[in-house]
Amino acid sequence: MFKGFDAVYNRDSKALVLGSFPSVKSREAGFYYGNKQNRFWRMLEKAFNTTIPDDIEAKKAFLLKNHIALYDAVCESNLSGSADTKLSKSTFKTAQIEFLLPPFTQVEKILCNGKCAFNLIKDLPTTIPILYMPSTSPANVSFDFNPWLKELEFLLFNK
Repeated sequence: MFKGFDAVYNRDSKALVLGSFPSVKSREAGFYYGNKQNRFWRMLEKAFNTTIPDDIEAKKAFLLKNHIALYDAVCESNLSGSADTKLSKSTFKTAQIEFLLPPFTQVEKILCNGKCAFNLIKDLPTTIPILYMPSTSPANVSFDFNPWLKELEFLLFNK
């Protein structure tokens, strides 16, 4: 079984981004969205009009400074590849995310990076909006930045 990464969050987190499970390249890199072809970090750079250094600590600092919590809907899996379609056929453990929600944080919305993450938590009993967002994966050939930019916009004005 492969273990996912620890959640990145603090009390001031206002948006929770949930992926499905780290890809092989992310596991090799040791952090979320470690595949250079994944659009996640570029999307955040565009949304916040900045450059995010490539090291893990700088990425964590960026997330916390901008009130973004980051975690995965699956915390443990025997997934050998990276495709979410294979995740559903693997053995996995769904992550508990309650510690990332109020009263422990100020999270106002949950942004699910792709259908797999969304389908895993869409029935979570919460009043916080759970939103399906286009996957930033390189496998998503029709990726659109605009829904992400729209949903992250509130962070730019609520610092």
